[in-house]
This record gives sequence, C-alpha cells and structure tokens, in this order.
Amino acid sequence: MKRIDWYFDYISPFAYLQSQRLGEFAGIAEIRPVPVLFAGLLNATGTLGPAEIPAKRLWTYRFCQFTAGRLGVAFRMPPAHPFNPLRILRLSIALDGDLAAIDAIFRFIWAEGRDPDAAWPALTAALGVADADALIAAEDVKAALKANTAAAVAAGVYGVPTLAIDGQAFWGVDGTDFALAYLADPGILETGAMKRLETLPAAAERRR
Repeated sequence: MKRIDWYFDYISPFAYLQSQRLGEFAGIAEIRPVPVLFAGLLNATGTLGPAEIPAKRLWTYRFCQFTAGRLGVAFRMPPAHPFNPLRILRLSIALDGDLAAIDAIFRFIWAEGRDPDAAWPALTAALGVADADALIAAEDVKAALKANTAAAVAAGVYGVPTLAIDGQAFWGVDGTDFALAYLADPGILETGAMKRLETLPAAAERRR
C-alpha cells in the first residue's frame, strides 16, 4: 500500500474540506498527516495567502461555503480569519499526528465555527487532553513543526493542503480527485501530453 504525506495547516478552509474526503483513500493508501505552518511556505515562496488579498479573501470564503454545500459537509467560518494556528499545529504533533484528533480539531473550527485560540480550553477538553499548554511548550514539539515546514519546502510544497505521493505533489482540495486517479493509474502522468508539460518554456516573465 502506498503512503501519502498529507501536508496541512488548520488555517486553510481548503485543508478542512479535503480532510473530510480522506476516507476515500482507505484501503488504497496510508495517510501520514504532516502539520506545517502555511505562513512558512508563503515566506519561502515569496507569495501571499488568499486571505491577504482582499478580493480573493471574499472569493475564497464564498467558494469554500459553496464547495462544502456541494460535498454535503458542515461548514461555518470561525469568528475571525486568519487566526494564529501555532498552538493547534503543535498540539497535533504532540498527539503523534492522530487522525481522529486532527479531524476533531478541524471540525471544531470549520464545522462548528469556533475560534481555536479563544476556545482553547473547550477544544482541549473535548479532545480529552490534560496539560495541553505544557505539551505544546516542549522544545521537541516546536522543533518538529519547524522541521515539517522545512521538509515541505524542500519537497517543493508551496501550499496547503498537499497530498504527496511517490514524489508527486497534488495541491489543493480540487487536487483530491487527481490524486485518487493517480493512485488508480500512475501512468496518467506518463502520457505524451503530460510529459510535454514538464519542459514547456515560458515566453514572457512579469517584471518584479
């Protein structure tokens, strides 16, 4: 069975939507959740997140609400966004990447529409985690999040969510079907049309 490295950050509503489709990989591939700091990926690539561009911010929220409806997934924006995801990312690492806990955190934020920072005591209580503050303050937990983010950058990951399979990165919630198709037939990336894309030249570059 193949392994999928699933790079995610709770700050992304797209990551939440994809999290609700991970069950489709059962029996096909093993999911290894890799919490990363999305801001670190943005810094590495010198790009802005969707919520940092006003018009794109509103479009993103509307599109996620629409997409959740199409998927039949509960969706409610938290009280404010973006929020600081550091504590919940570190908590996921402290809990050894437990998928059930990760799903519970995602649903707390994006299905119930709660603030993970303001409602931190309620979240940790719901997870049954005692001394959560001490867990996430551990230096090895902090170092692991930094290492995850650095490894993601080194692997060419530029956004979340990303499903990495066999060195191939399938980015975004709309890449989920592409990843499933690849697992069913890896040859889809070996067709003449696909191979041509690997060496397609740029005819112009934007001035920076």
